[in-house]
Order: sequence, then C-alpha cells, then structure tokens
Amino acid sequence: MTVFENLADLSAFVGRELEPGGWHRVTQPMIDEFARATGDQQWIHVDPERAAQGPYGTTIAHGFLTLSLVSVLLQDVYRVESARMGVNYGLDRVRFPSPVPVGSRVRVRATLRSFDWIAPDTAQIGWNAVVEREGSDKPVCVAQTVSRIVERRDQE
Repeated sequence: MTVFENLADLSAFVGRELEPGGWHRVTQPMIDEFARATGDQQWIHVDPERAAQGPYGTTIAHGFLTLSLVSVLLQDVYRVESARMGVNYGLDRVRFPSPVPVGSRVRVRATLRSFDWIAPDTAQIGWNAVVEREGSDKPVCVAQTVSRIVERRDQE
C-alpha cells in the first residue's frame, strides 16, 4: 500500500501506477447476496448446477459486482492520511473483458490518471483501475473511476 501524507503528495503521482493491491476471493455467497440486492437472478450467477453445464463450467460474478469491488480493492492500494472523507463521484468508462468464475481471486492495479483541486481542501481524482483475476492474462474489469477526497481541516 502506498500512503500519502496529504492530497498534495497524491497529486505528484498523476500518470504513475501504484503497487497492486491484495487478492480478494469472490464467493458464491457474495454473488447470491448481490443477486438478491439487485434482482439479477440470472442462472449463470446463482444456479451452480445449471451453470456447470454452461459456457464457463461454473457460476460467474455479475459484472456490476466486480465493478462494485473496485472501491474496496482500491483501499488496499492507497491511503491519504489527511483525508477525512472520500466519496465515489462517478465513472467515465467501464468494460468487462472476461468473466470472474466463482472462487476466483481478484485484485486491482491502479494508475492515477487525473487530479484536480475543486476547493482548498478537496480534490477530484481519477483512477485507471484494472481488476485482474489470478491466473488469467486478461483483466476482468477495466474502469476509469472518479472520486472526491476532502482533507481534515487543522482545527478538526
């Protein structure tokens, strides 16, 4: 994990890739909970017996489940010590080049693609996030994320 003292230190990393994060396993209970939360109960995700006969030989994670993991995966990659709050602001582009079979382990590689001050204590940052699956040469998710980080004020 790369630790930045403050947002100004982070700004110097535009264009640079940070060390990859740790591996996280995608389990069937995760997939099932995501299916319940979103109403996407397609058999390829939630029916292991039917999925065993399908194109991947097992269930696969929803693409949007994989995307939703980007935030937690980024927490393994960097931290800004002075941050008091960070929020997702949006996405500029997302693709799912390959599936995530149940039981797979994934991690993120992140390159800081943009940094803009939007207030004296707040920055909007963009990451090129590439979610990798252990043992595969092809990424499972490629996303351009946008977030905002607010620093603590001296009196807080």
